[in-house]
Amino acid sequence: MKPQRAQTYRILIVEDVQETREAIEGLLRRDGYILSQARDEEEAVEQILAHKPDLILVSIGGIPEAVVGTAQSIRERSNLDESTPVVIFSVQILPDGVTEEIAPNVFVIVPENFNQLRRLLIRILCGESPAQRRT
Repeated sequence: MKPQRAQTYRILIVEDVQETREAIEGLLRRDGYILSQARDEEEAVEQILAHKPDLILVSIGGIPEAVVGTAQSIRERSNLDESTPVVIFSVQILPDGVTEEIAPNVFVIVPENFNQLRRLLIRILCGESPAQRRT
């Protein structure tokens, strides 16, 4: 399930649990992405400045409002413009399988499975808006 375009995309995975970061990276690497990792907001800002990712994937434990706040802070602190999508997942603020755009190019998803998340990433990277859809 590789992206439709020949371009190789860079994705930054922001996750506070090392085993989860590595598992996500292992699954996404099969799709041909260039991946980098960060365990917290500080590392995420450093990685964004160093690698200029095409998409930021955030899955940090905590209450939903704090995770959303962290994602927005990462964008602001790294001077990341709104054209770079931020996908927040595994926060229980939406029903399973629903994607919602909560700010310009900031999406929240509670995937039913990993393939659903992969399809969402492909759509976003290929320029489609997945907001308010079941994926």
